[in-house]
Amino acid sequence: MKILVLNCGSSSIKYKLFDMDTKKVIAQGGAEKIGLPDSFLVVKRPNGEKVQIDKSMPEHTVGIELILSTLVDKQLGCLSDLKEINAVGHRVVHGGERFNKSVLINDEVIANIRQCSDLAPLHNPANLKGIDAITKTLPGVPQVAVFDTAFHQTMPDEAFMYAIPYELYEKYGIRRYGFHGTSHRYVSQRVCDFLGLENKGLKVITVHIGNGGSCAAVLDGKSVDTSMGLTPVEGLVMGTRAGDLDLGAATYIMEKEHLSMAEFNNLVNKKSGLLGVSGVSSDARDIAAAIEQGNRRADLARRMFIYRVVKYIGAYTAVMNGVDIIVFTGGIGENDPYIRAEICKHFSNLGVDVDYDKNARSRGEEIEISLPSSRVHVCVIPTDEELMIATDTLDLVS
Repeated sequence: MKILVLNCGSSSIKYKLFDMDTKKVIAQGGAEKIGLPDSFLVVKRPNGEKVQIDKSMPEHTVGIELILSTLVDKQLGCLSDLKEINAVGHRVVHGGERFNKSVLINDEVIANIRQCSDLAPLHNPANLKGIDAITKTLPGVPQVAVFDTAFHQTMPDEAFMYAIPYELYEKYGIRRYGFHGTSHRYVSQRVCDFLGLENKGLKVITVHIGNGGSCAAVLDGKSVDTSMGLTPVEGLVMGTRAGDLDLGAATYIMEKEHLSMAEFNNLVNKKSGLLGVSGVSSDARDIAAAIEQGNRRADLARRMFIYRVVKYIGAYTAVMNGVDIIVFTGGIGENDPYIRAEICKHFSNLGVDVDYDKNARSRGEEIEISLPSSRVHVCVIPTDEELMIATDTLDLVS
């Protein structure tokens, strides 16, 4: 069975085509700058070569039509006919409280995703555009929605509620939802398979850190807490997001800087985090280079980034009354040995004993970086959200 996975952003479409008989990616790429005059599609060939196709894509339907045409292109494609695509899986960012698992898409599901758009105004409308485009271009092909928030719907109410008047929760659904759920679900399951352990009774802390970042506490294979909240801005220090911020500081900044709600939202989402503190970049690699050149603000930004992760790991260890596995994933978690090492140094009191030589050599691979003497397994597991989406899609359409 061949399953196409789509991740539609406000101005982009990432895609992967899986042969689920082998669980191999047979085509992948992405459309960028949709809605702008210089839009283009990048196709990644099996040998790693990237081919760029410059084409005007005023909206998502045109982008998806271009993706589908490349899949059957004689030079770039891997299909002889689009009828070979058996199903399409969509990443949908926000499912609210309505969805605690992946679902086959129908009119009722679409209406509910639309109702959640107030909670994810930058993401859900784009996800809906992708669903609509596939409905038009591949009519009759079953589609599945896989929600970023679904994995965290197992959190207890003391973890997901905010201490605000309860009526605001009842009226507007204001609570912690959490994100990166598909990634946290994948790596928390995969690390158990990798170590040859059953997840029953295991206490796992998943650390997904990249330009966006979140931690999750996973007990018995279920999420019991996570660092992102109603929106993805809460929690860790991220590339451009502030993470945890005193609400009093928020109103103070708005008053002093005469910021509108939209301007403040832009400040905490796009101008803060590593970028805002360092003044250099939102990219951890640029931050590291600036530190090498003696940039103190860049050094402060990285120390703040590490400190916040340490705080959440410590908090989730307390929440679960212990930890058996700490797993790193995401662009930084998979590829930055320094940050992993600095985080792990804070947990020797828990019995964390890391092989720092092995850690220094490991990038982007499944590996246990803790020593046999360690009471806590510390692993690196590259995330594969697209495979998780394809697997859910396969399960539902089968």
